[in-house]
Amino acid sequence: MFTGIVQGQGAVLDIIEKADFRTHIVQLPPALLPGLELGASVAHNGCCLTVTAIEGEAVSFDLMQETLRVTNLGTLKVGDRVNLERAARFGDDIGGHAMSGHIMGMSALLEQQVTDTNTTLWFALPESLAKYVFTKGYIGIDGISLTVGEVQADRFAVHLIPETLERTNLGRITPGVQVNIEVDPQTQAIVDTVERVLAQK
Repeated sequence: MFTGIVQGQGAVLDIIEKADFRTHIVQLPPALLPGLELGASVAHNGCCLTVTAIEGEAVSFDLMQETLRVTNLGTLKVGDRVNLERAARFGDDIGGHAMSGHIMGMSALLEQQVTDTNTTLWFALPESLAKYVFTKGYIGIDGISLTVGEVQADRFAVHLIPETLERTNLGRITPGVQVNIEVDPQTQAIVDTVERVLAQK
C-alpha cells in the first residue's frame, strides 16, 4: 500500500531492453535507501515496482510488457525523473489517501492555469474511469494523492500548492504529457457495489 505522498524523485540512469521486458536502473535519493531490500516495493509515478538489484544509489526494477503498455513508464528515457514512494509500513502516517500502486489508466494534460499563487491543471477524463471521479474526491496522478477540484463532461481539474510543484514531476509537466491515473480504491469499491446491487433489482 502507498499513501500518495511523494518522498522524492529519482533519475533514470539506464534502461536495459529485452524481449517484451525492460529493466530500469534508477538513482534513488539517499533518504529512500535505508532498509531497502531486494523484493521491496517502490512506486514509480504511482506504479508499484519490485526492487531486483541494489548497487549503492543505483536500484534496478523490472517492468513487464503490460506495465510498459498501460503506464507512462514505457515512455521514459535515460535522464528522465520519476516520482518515488516506498511502500507504507504499519504505523506510518497516511498523509494522502490509501493507494494500491495499480495504474487504472492514463490521461493527458490539457491545460495549465497559472497565477502568482495558484496552479490548476486540467486533465482529460478517461471514459472508463469517469464514474469514479467527482469533485472533492481523491485521485492519484503519477503517484501523487490529490483532491479533485472540478469535473466537467470530459475533463477534470486539480489545484496544486507550490510544495507539490517543487517535490513532484507536475512542476515540469507540459500539455499533451500523459500521466498515470489511479482512482480512489474505496470510491471504486462503493460505486461498483452500488451498481451491482441495482443491477440485481
